[in-house]
Amino acid sequence: MFSNHPKGLLSAALSNMGERFGYYIMNAVLILFLCSKFGLSDGASGMIASAFLTLIYILSLVGGIVADRTSNYKGTIITGLVLMSLGYVLLTIPITATDTNKSWLLPFTCAALFIISLGNGFFKGNLQAIVGQMYDNLEEQAAKKGKDELDRVKGLRDSGFQIFYVFINIGALVAPFIAPYLRGWWLAQNGFTYHAKLPALCHKFINDAAGMSAEEMQNIKEWCAEVSNGAVAEPTIDFCNQYLEVFNTGVHYSFWASVVAMGISLVIFLVNKKTFPTPAKKAAAAAVDYTEEERRTMAAEIRQRMMALFAVLGIAVFFWFSFHQNAQSLSIYARDFVDTSSIAPEVWQAVNPFFVIFLTPVIMAIFAWLAKRGFTFSTPRKIAIGMFIAGIAYLVLLLVALANGYPSGETFNSMPAEDQNAMKAGAWVLLTVYFFLTVAELFISPLGLSFVSKVAPKHLQGLCQGLWLGATAVGNGLIWLGPVMLNVWPQWMCWTVFLAVCLLSMAIMLSMVKWLEKVCKTN
Repeated sequence: MFSNHPKGLLSAALSNMGERFGYYIMNAVLILFLCSKFGLSDGASGMIASAFLTLIYILSLVGGIVADRTSNYKGTIITGLVLMSLGYVLLTIPITATDTNKSWLLPFTCAALFIISLGNGFFKGNLQAIVGQMYDNLEEQAAKKGKDELDRVKGLRDSGFQIFYVFINIGALVAPFIAPYLRGWWLAQNGFTYHAKLPALCHKFINDAAGMSAEEMQNIKEWCAEVSNGAVAEPTIDFCNQYLEVFNTGVHYSFWASVVAMGISLVIFLVNKKTFPTPAKKAAAAAVDYTEEERRTMAAEIRQRMMALFAVLGIAVFFWFSFHQNAQSLSIYARDFVDTSSIAPEVWQAVNPFFVIFLTPVIMAIFAWLAKRGFTFSTPRKIAIGMFIAGIAYLVLLLVALANGYPSGETFNSMPAEDQNAMKAGAWVLLTVYFFLTVAELFISPLGLSFVSKVAPKHLQGLCQGLWLGATAVGNGLIWLGPVMLNVWPQWMCWTVFLAVCLLSMAIMLSMVKWLEKVCKTN
C-alpha cells in the first residue's frame, strides 16, 4: 500500500489515527451526552455540538497562520496534542449536574470543549500540510528524472491522501464502541441496564412531572422497570437522579480512552519528528530576487490558485453541512426512529469509518482500472460526483420517511412506546445511508485535501489547509439546523432540504469543472 509513497506517510497517518480516535469518541457521544447530562433539548445540544465542531475546524485556520508565520509546524502540532489531552482530562471528571451547579458546570464543559477545539486547530491542518509537502518533495525529485517520472509521481498524491484518510478512520472505527461499552459496564456495576430514551424523560420527570402527558408517564414507568430489572415499579425523583448520575458517569469514563489516544499520537509524532519535512522553511530557503514583471506574473498565478481554492471551499461547506449530520440529526434518528434495543445509537458512528476502510481500496482500484483504459476523472469532477452520491443517501431517507409516514420528532416522541416501536425503521436504512455518505466522503474529503495541496502556494501551505478546514467549520456551523428540522417538521421535509443542497452543489461544481481542471494542470 505504501510502495512508492513518501517514507513519512505511515508515521503521519499513525499520529493522526490516535487523534481521530479521541475525536470520534467525542463525535459519537457529544449531542446525546449533553442531552442526558444537562437535560438540554436536542436543538440546544445540537447548537453546542455544532459550535464545538465549528471551532475545531475554524481554529485550524489560526493554527495554519501560526505555523506559517513561525515556520514551526512541528512545534505547533505538538502544542495541539498537549492542549487536546488537557481538554479530555477535564471531561473525565464525573461531576453530576444539579440545579445548583449547572450555572458553572455547563460553562466548564464548554471550556473543556474549547480547549480540545483549540488543540485540534493547532494539530490537524498543519499535519496535512506536512503530508502535502512530502509529495511536493517527491515531485521535485521526480522532475529531475524526466517528465514521464514526474507524471507518474503526480498520480500518487490523490492515492496518498486516500491512504492517509484510511488511517484516520481506523481510529474512528474503534472509537464509537468505547463509550457505549464503558457506559454499559458502569450501569451494570450499579444494577442497571441501558435505555437510550429514558434520560430525557428522567429530566422531564424531575423538572415537571405534572406537565407530562399520560403517554409519557406510561413510557417512563415501563422504562424505569425495564432498566432496574423490575425493581422500580413507579418512577421517583430519587431514582431518576440516581439513574442519570450512573448513566453519565459511564460516559465520563470513556474520555479516558481519548486521553490515552492523545498520548499515543504524541509519542508517535515525537519519535518521527526528524523525518517530517517543514514546508515554510523549505519555501524560505528557495527565496530569490524577481523582476517586477515576474512578480506580477507570480501574483496573477497566486490569485488564480486562490480563486480556484475558494470555489471548491464553497462546495465543501455544503458537503460538510450534509455529511456531519452523522453526529446530529442522524444520531437522533438512530436514537428515536431505529430499534436500538441491542445496538446503542453511538455505535452507528462506526459504520462510516468501517465503510471508509473497506471501500477505499475498492474505489482506488476502480479508478486505476478506468485509468488504464483511458478513462480518467479530475479531482474537481470527482468532487461533483461525490455530491450526487451524497444526495442519494438523503433520497433514501426521504423515501423511507414517506413510506412510513414519519411525523416530526416531537410528535413521534409523544406517542405511546408501543406505537413508536411499531414504526421504527430497520438497521438496513442506516447501513444504506452511511454507505452512500461514505462513498461521497471518499470522493470529496481526501481528494479535497489533495486539491488544496496542489493549488496552494508553497509559502501558504498551512494557511490553505486551514482554509479547507475553515470551510468545514462553516458547514459545521450550520449542522444544528438538522435536529431542529427533524424535530419540528414532518420528517420528509427535513431530508428534502439536504437532498436539494447536495444536488445544487453538484450542479455548481460541474459548471466550474473545466476552469478548475485548467488551474490544476498549470500548477
